[in-house]
Amino acid sequence: MDAELAAAHARIAELEAENRELRRLLEDERRKGKRQASPFAKALKKDPKKPGRKRGSAYGSHSRRRIPKTIDRRETVQCPMWCPHCHGRVRLDHVERQYQTDIPPVEPATVEFTIQVGICERCGRHVRDRHPEQTSEGTGSVGGVQIGPRAIALATHLNKSFGMSWERIAALLGQVFRLEVSRSGLCRALRRLACRGQPLFDKLREQIHAEPVVSPDETGWRVGGGPGWLHVAASPTTTVYLIARGRGFAEAGFLLGADFAGMLAVDGWGPYRGFDRAVIQNCLAHLLRRSAGLQDVPRSEESRRWLEAISAKLKQALALRDGRNQYSEHGYAIARGRLEAAFDRLLDDPALDDDTLKFAAYLVRTRHEIFVFLNEPDLPATNYLAEQAIRPAVVNRKMSGGNRTWAGAHDQTVVTSLLRTWTLRGRDIIQSCVQLLTAATPAKALALVR
Repeated sequence: MDAELAAAHARIAELEAENRELRRLLEDERRKGKRQASPFAKALKKDPKKPGRKRGSAYGSHSRRRIPKTIDRRETVQCPMWCPHCHGRVRLDHVERQYQTDIPPVEPATVEFTIQVGICERCGRHVRDRHPEQTSEGTGSVGGVQIGPRAIALATHLNKSFGMSWERIAALLGQVFRLEVSRSGLCRALRRLACRGQPLFDKLREQIHAEPVVSPDETGWRVGGGPGWLHVAASPTTTVYLIARGRGFAEAGFLLGADFAGMLAVDGWGPYRGFDRAVIQNCLAHLLRRSAGLQDVPRSEESRRWLEAISAKLKQALALRDGRNQYSEHGYAIARGRLEAAFDRLLDDPALDDDTLKFAAYLVRTRHEIFVFLNEPDLPATNYLAEQAIRPAVVNRKMSGGNRTWAGAHDQTVVTSLLRTWTLRGRDIIQSCVQLLTAATPAKALALVR
């Protein structure tokens, strides 16, 4: 009898281990299905709606491009004198107008700078000045023939913002602008832009250190076919990226500063708790997605009800935040206290299955980080700023595959930080790159991130 009981216990333990492994595999597959993917990577719907405009009243409002305010050229299309169908005489009935806006043919403009070089009569050194359009003072066989700043700015924007390869950019510049460039020439130009932008990148890190609210995040990256990590720290007006080998507190501390004392809206990544002086808000969107994912897997009825109750309280907290103006200060404090008390009572429920119990234990550990946004009006309830900042970088990674070298990864870190920040601040990216390349002094370049 004892042998049979021992065998039964062993069999139960074996089945439980198998069940846990199957649940883990199912969870991995579920996460893979929800990761960001290219537009046509996901399966299409079985019965999708017919594309295009609908007929009749369901068509919607009619619209067109606005009539241009400036007309550069006018052409008249003469009415034919004879009908092309019956060959009858035609008389003029009325006049109609059509507007067509196009890109004119572009030819590259080459500028020859004749640089007058003098010798100081006191110290004997060569002295020269610099034209405002020059990007460097190089001459001779090494730097005598260069790509202009506007071409470099456009190539950088296409590569880092839209993920185009250097080969395709070179082909585009040749076909559209009649500008012959090589892939290696574009890479060297990007390196020059990144070197010019290094002081600006350091200034952006100082600015993100001083921000009152920051959202950090991280995702996988590839460098030379090997693993790496892309880190981001984002605020409403500043974004700083970092491509690094690791995914620890050292990388987060490099971006934010190890003594960061502001407010952080973070996901569930543990190293963010290393900022002892920071106020941390756990992302409610991540908690809701985790709860929904647990509900997708068959659960006991009690666990399912518990997960639904947790999700309801989190959504109630978001609704309370959105309707804060409807409460008096005292009434808002009462509503907040009741919500948190009800949430705490849910965390005391012990009758849960393994995966749900693990989620409950995580909520208990991070309980002090869940409803901070209800007390801090300027603190978002999610890390959406970081998600928005990291999305274009992920699209770029999917199209380019990452970076070939760590030097290229550093250039990407500097340049993408500048491009994203300029976009948030409403600056023209092309013009900003031109100003950076032609800045005569570092002080003038730093004005681009003030």
